[in-house]
Amino acid sequence: MENYLSIISKSYSDYWNYLKNELLQPNWHNYLYWLIAISVAVWLLEIIVPWRKKQPIIRKDFWMDGFYMFFNYFLFSLIAYNAISNVGVELFNKFLALFGIHNLVAIEISSWPNWVQFLTMFVIADFIQWNTHRLLHRVPTLWEFHKVHHSVEQMGFAAHLRYHWMETIIYKSIQYIPLAMIGFGLKDFFIMHIITVIIGHINHSNLNITYGPLKYILNNPAMHIWHHAKEVPDPHGVNFGISLSLWDYLFKTNYIPKTGRDIQLGFDDMEAFPKSFVGQAIYPFKK
Repeated sequence: MENYLSIISKSYSDYWNYLKNELLQPNWHNYLYWLIAISVAVWLLEIIVPWRKKQPIIRKDFWMDGFYMFFNYFLFSLIAYNAISNVGVELFNKFLALFGIHNLVAIEISSWPNWVQFLTMFVIADFIQWNTHRLLHRVPTLWEFHKVHHSVEQMGFAAHLRYHWMETIIYKSIQYIPLAMIGFGLKDFFIMHIITVIIGHINHSNLNITYGPLKYILNNPAMHIWHHAKEVPDPHGVNFGISLSLWDYLFKTNYIPKTGRDIQLGFDDMEAFPKSFVGQAIYPFKK
């Protein structure tokens, strides 16, 4: 017990120091200021060349979505997630040790060129996220958490990180074992994280971007808007791609019947869904 209390204490102190450094010591590896810069850049594009020209610049829930961005990216880790994940990893390692397993790595790729390792991790992580995203739509209990993300009524860049904090736990838990089994030699995943943030912001933005022939590989706003559509042919959803659209085309979950510029977003009984951050946080547990 003392060991776990020590892990929890260290988790909080380490993350608090990390946050202070993020705020007070800006540098090229600073997630906070990169998130702000990317958000401002995409927002300016929305203002200059909007897809939905009648959508307000300060759209509905703009400020709450902005709060979600910083809560999910930074504050939740300080409140609980960092400590929970560190304790979880320690418990999992001890469980494996019962069977004499002390190293989960099954595939060693650390000798590969860095760019190949980056690409491998990007593709594998995205495929895992695509499958997890489908689970969020197909498993009723998980869908109650995922409703927070689909409660967006006017799409904009900040909707990217509007999701229930339980999704962080679900995604990271499912990703942990398959990614831990690959021996990546990379020490800096910063570039990959920034790329995924940029793609995610653009996918949820008020921009008409399709990438031409690359639309069959990269997810885009014209495709992702249909994922948020209130009416789709499959009750479990369509277009589950996170960064890549590739999986939807491969597994026949793609759906773009026409331009989705002005379609209605959300889900049935949206009127009964809470409008406040606290209400949305406790909603799935009440359900």
